Amino acid sequence: MAEIKLTKNELRAQQNRLQQLKKYLPTLQLKKALLQLEITAARSEIEECEELFNLVRVKVEGFSRLLTEKLSINLQEAAKIRKVYKHYENVAGVEVPYFDRIEFADFSYDLFDTPPWVDTAIIELKKFVESQIRVEIAREKLNALEHEWREVSIRVNLFEKILIPRALGHIKKIRVFLGDQQLAAVSQAKVAKTKIEENKIREVLCDTM
Repeated sequence: MAEIKLTKNELRAQQNRLQQLKKYLPTLQLKKALLQLEITAARSEIEECEELFNLVRVKVEGFSRLLTEKLSINLQEAAKIRKVYKHYENVAGVEVPYFDRIEFADFSYDLFDTPPWVDTAIIELKKFVESQIRVEIAREKLNALEHEWREVSIRVNLFEKILIPRALGHIKKIRVFLGDQQLAAVSQAKVAKTKIEENKIREVLCDTM
């Protein structure tokens, strides 16, 4: 770290820097607190999505025995994803994803050539896939929030534990040095004044002799 200049200009610069740091720190602290709230909400959202996923999975597993029957269609193709639609919103300064909908690939079958339970199975399979995607997007949202929270936390710690204490230390060091210089100057002035007065007394004494 470069040695600071022990001057009045440097003192003003350090004081301005300290003022800026103290002004910006509350903004970082507020952002950190908001991110923590959003993280808590995101974790609750994941729990809800996982609960829905597990409920749908139980229903799909109920069809597992029926899926072993020989069918003229491949039910897995019925829930094949063509595209996942999601949008992003700015939350506490970070872009996070939100689920919109899923577009499934075209799939058709003969109603008269398949068992009646196939319709329900396809619906549940699509719900299963959608609930799985919802969990993934909710986790993506949480990861983005946690990453931003860690970055902000690093900056808050940097301000609180390094930058602000360092600026305070520099200010104290400069003030002590300038104070010592001022005391030395006052002391030198007193000595000089004393010498001048002594010289004047000597001159007066010499004139009277």
